[in-house]
Amino acid sequence: MSAITERLSTALADRYRIERHLGAGGMATVYLAEDLKHKRKVAVKVLKPELAAVLGAERFVQEITTTASLSHPHILPLFDSGTADGFLVYVMPFIEGESLRDKLNRETQLGVDEAVKIATEVADALDYAHRHGVIHRDIKPENILLHDGRPMVADFGIALAVSAAAGGRMTETGLSLGTPHYMSPEQATAEKEITARSDVYSLASVLYEMLAGEPPHSGGSAQAIIMKIIAEPAQMVTKLRKSVPPNVASALAKALEKVPADRFASAKDFADALANRAFRIEVTPAHAGAILGGTGVVSRGAFAGVAIVALFAIAAAAWGWMRPPPVTAPARYQLSLFDRGSGAGPDFRSVALSPDGRSIAFAQVSGGEPMVWLKTTERATAEPLAGTGGGRSPTFSTDGEWIAFVAGGRVRKVRRSGGDVLTIADGAPSGNAQLAWLDDGTVLFSGPQSGLMAVNEDGGPVRTVIPRDSLPNNVFDIAAVPGSRTALLVTCASNCVEAQLWAVDLATGRREDLGSRAHRVWHLDGGVVVLADQRAGSVLAALFDERRLAFRAPPTPVLEGVQRAGGENIAVAVSDNGTLLFAPARESGRAHAVWISRDGTVASVDSAWSFANARGAALSPDGNRLAIAISSGDASDLWLRDLVPNGGVTRLTFDGRARIPQWSADGASVFYVEVPAKFGGGFEVKRRRIDGSDSAQTVLRSVRDISEFVLLRDTTRLLVRYGAPPTRDIYLARRAGDAAADSFVPLLASDRSEEVAISLSPDGKWLAYASTESERWEVYVVPFPAVTTGRWQVSLEGGRSPRWARSGRELFFRDLNDGLLAVPVTFTTSPVFGPRRRLFRLEGLALAPHSTSPMLVQFDVSPDDRRFLFMSALDREQESASAGAVLVQNWLAEVKQRMKGTR
Repeated sequence: MSAITERLSTALADRYRIERHLGAGGMATVYLAEDLKHKRKVAVKVLKPELAAVLGAERFVQEITTTASLSHPHILPLFDSGTADGFLVYVMPFIEGESLRDKLNRETQLGVDEAVKIATEVADALDYAHRHGVIHRDIKPENILLHDGRPMVADFGIALAVSAAAGGRMTETGLSLGTPHYMSPEQATAEKEITARSDVYSLASVLYEMLAGEPPHSGGSAQAIIMKIIAEPAQMVTKLRKSVPPNVASALAKALEKVPADRFASAKDFADALANRAFRIEVTPAHAGAILGGTGVVSRGAFAGVAIVALFAIAAAAWGWMRPPPVTAPARYQLSLFDRGSGAGPDFRSVALSPDGRSIAFAQVSGGEPMVWLKTTERATAEPLAGTGGGRSPTFSTDGEWIAFVAGGRVRKVRRSGGDVLTIADGAPSGNAQLAWLDDGTVLFSGPQSGLMAVNEDGGPVRTVIPRDSLPNNVFDIAAVPGSRTALLVTCASNCVEAQLWAVDLATGRREDLGSRAHRVWHLDGGVVVLADQRAGSVLAALFDERRLAFRAPPTPVLEGVQRAGGENIAVAVSDNGTLLFAPARESGRAHAVWISRDGTVASVDSAWSFANARGAALSPDGNRLAIAISSGDASDLWLRDLVPNGGVTRLTFDGRARIPQWSADGASVFYVEVPAKFGGGFEVKRRRIDGSDSAQTVLRSVRDISEFVLLRDTTRLLVRYGAPPTRDIYLARRAGDAAADSFVPLLASDRSEEVAISLSPDGKWLAYASTESERWEVYVVPFPAVTTGRWQVSLEGGRSPRWARSGRELFFRDLNDGLLAVPVTFTTSPVFGPRRRLFRLEGLALAPHSTSPMLVQFDVSPDDRRFLFMSALDREQESASAGAVLVQNWLAEVKQRMKGTR
């Protein structure tokens, strides 16, 4: 007996007597044992140490017990689970007999009737489990045990339990869930949302092997298998075994479709088709076994990039992207684009495709500041371009050889192959200025006041094409029209709620309203204009008549379900030749409230209480209650939660428009921002008693978006932070109860930088905030209200989200690598800051609403300054910035097909 077996035997001696080692799988080692209490043989499975090392025992047991209630004649039940001397253990019946893998190893192929019978009975078990909310995720011959000829599905829910308990840390194990031959395409690309249709695919793969003698996809390595699962359709089973009935072959073909939506909706539907001799599908060339010529996998989720399987998927996507697309059919591939470790989400306003669609330039934060990165078909991964520190808003030259970008208030350019970075113009905004490169060598860019400027690609004098005061709003996006005579502009104000699309004659300045709402715009080959509507998450297209500066017909929807972020960002970019890059929309994750102590110890407020992403949260003055704005779709309402285990939850608002709660000094009322019911309406700060004894009272009205506010001791005044444009600024508001009389005075406001994240010291004398005036986020402190009489920089290497301690003797803030820092503060005639000390790193937290946004104060401090309240993501992978995107080659053909009849 080995030392490990002896140790396990000792640990389980009061319940089980270990008899012998039975074998080992991908996740567990299996022992035959006797259940001492019930006098029966059992299989004791012990998770492998490298896997158990990253799993909390409590969470694993909690997850695995959800499968214990499954009771079905073809499901092997779970008898027991728990810990023993550090081992994570689960116990199942010991089945006399063999596994389907053993049978296939011996016989290679089974009789058609026998194979269909086994698959049908397993499908019945899967359907039962799916209806109870459990997906197996690891259907394979090894997990199908044969007892007196009757199949029993083993390890039901174990893969789910392990994945959920790992909390997104499966990469630390070096293991992957699922066996390559039987993985669905969505498992192969490591998507987070795995549905019942994935089990249907895996079961179909098992049935295929029972009939054909081999799985649908084979290869010399796991990588080769994964690539085929993603890229190649399975041959019709009748190619390998002609005796398979047509209905069975058709059912297999449908169950093995790449796109989950094209498969059977349930395991029962699959079983019914296997039994229905009349079932048929149309046999396409792909079903017949043609090798894929650009019909890649259309994925509905972001590329997760977990475990080694994700590395294979990246390789497969790069392989497909480098191949030339067919003449007519669009080809879809998933790409791993953004680096999760960067701490930045996919800001598609800083993403550009080369004219031929074969290179992608994008801005990504690295080391606390953005840089321009480049991904090409020649490179397996994206790489930063040297010298582009601070760079945003890249755009390609018309030959694709140069990339222009904005950094430090200047327009600069660099060769796509690297080299010296050249400045071609000063006077660009420090934020997300937009660029367009015309085919005569002119570079258009939005100016400091968001007008339209132009400069030659080699530098020289900068000229104003359209001054800001002659535009209805700020220039938000620019697209060049071939011929260098015309450009398309998007203008918008107040977080782009009033976006307008214009065509502009660059020689005369004449402009025409194109009558369409758009947040991004591109001009494609053949006169096709593509526009993206952030509010709807959709993309539209229309033919453009340059002579009339008008569309020939109203825009037609060509893509729905695109990911949106904030009020400005829609995750889509298009090249001149019609290559599309986009991130599909995904459902919001859920979160729960957690306390984090100064040493980084995390304790849930209530693990049973979860909610959709919050739009602001605040602790009551005594620390006993939390006011939180909880989202439901596009709606957001205020709830009050008692911060004790199993504490009560009370709803305070019901109109779906409340966000950013703040407590009154006495804790009897909550103030909050109410967003307008329709675009163009005003924003209001309202107050309501927490006992619900009054109706909400309006205390301040604003035509601009109030993104933050802070109550002052003088109850007639508030500090408010406006959203863009032209920049985010802090104002002092005086409320009069009359919308016409409410006044707003700029306090910290600059058209060249952002001022955000308001935090006022407990004595009301010092204001902390974050600003981009140094070209990166830093935390500053100024006297209040005399903010011009002094200023001190608190952060040394970047900072955001400042928050005063309740005592006023410390200031907390987040650094640019998501650590929480504490700085002691003493006051004489000016503040004196002590050594900066990192308390802990923020990992897996939902920082309400965007995990890297510096624009909100995104945590709160307990009254004794010993703990911090954060929102922790239940699904850490989903809450983190999306690292993936879908690339569609020859998308223009699809667009033109959809536009037929609109010319």
